[in-house]
Amino acid sequence: MTSPSPPSNSEAGVSSQGERLQKVLAAAGIASRRRCEELIAEGRVRVNGVTASLGKRVDSRIDTVSVDGVRIATDPGLVYYALNKPAGVLSSAADPAGRPTVVSLVPPDPRVFPVGRLDADSEGLIFLCNDGGLAYALTHPSKGVDKEYLVRVHGHPKAGAIRRMREGIDLDGRRTAPAKVSLVEADLLKVTIHEGRNRQIRRMAEAVGHPVRQLVRTRIGPVRLAGLTPGAYRLLSQEEVRKLERAGGGSPHGSPEGAPLGGQHAGSGTDA
Repeated sequence: MTSPSPPSNSEAGVSSQGERLQKVLAAAGIASRRRCEELIAEGRVRVNGVTASLGKRVDSRIDTVSVDGVRIATDPGLVYYALNKPAGVLSSAADPAGRPTVVSLVPPDPRVFPVGRLDADSEGLIFLCNDGGLAYALTHPSKGVDKEYLVRVHGHPKAGAIRRMREGIDLDGRRTAPAKVSLVEADLLKVTIHEGRNRQIRRMAEAVGHPVRQLVRTRIGPVRLAGLTPGAYRLLSQEEVRKLERAGGGSPHGSPEGAPLGGQHAGSGTDA
């Protein structure tokens, strides 16, 4: 009588392809390989939505890996830039009229797309990446990711105008969500919103009698503009990407061809 054959890797849920999961996690900067093994053993790691076990192998290009419900960027082909957009540069991948775009300010390979938009006259922090899942998480209105701006206006806003901006202003028949608004200088406001309505801050400021002179986005979620001069960019760290994933609710992987990346994406209006 022959003894039964041991289960194959596929039957055991362990792919013979790819790298060991703990190695992929360590390479993504989660922790040391030993600590990553512990995270797997504790049941805190999922692959494609299924709790992983030690010995699991993954293909970083196609498998979705999450730790404590937050997706981890494991695909080595994914790139994330933070750019300080200068005034006069378009928040798009290309322009038929040949005007400068944010994509022209970062390396051409691999191809990336802007995440959200800033008005051409606005400045400051914008992300570019080739990760559709993260782009969706950061731009979809339901996610509520905070964005902070320094807004220099005409005139000197008084308490009543600031209160109106905080409580909400009717734009196109809908009231804006409550905002955080504080006075930094006599004509300078710090405004934090989580919506992405078209030219929202400019329209809010104009509605209270203080049109915008200059608008600079200084923060998106946990990532700040600090240290980047206009037109300069840097790669986001793995830790920053993980924090953005948490801020956006731990979205799944997406592709550059799927919404929201490309010319039109979630939050396609310029929010500032």
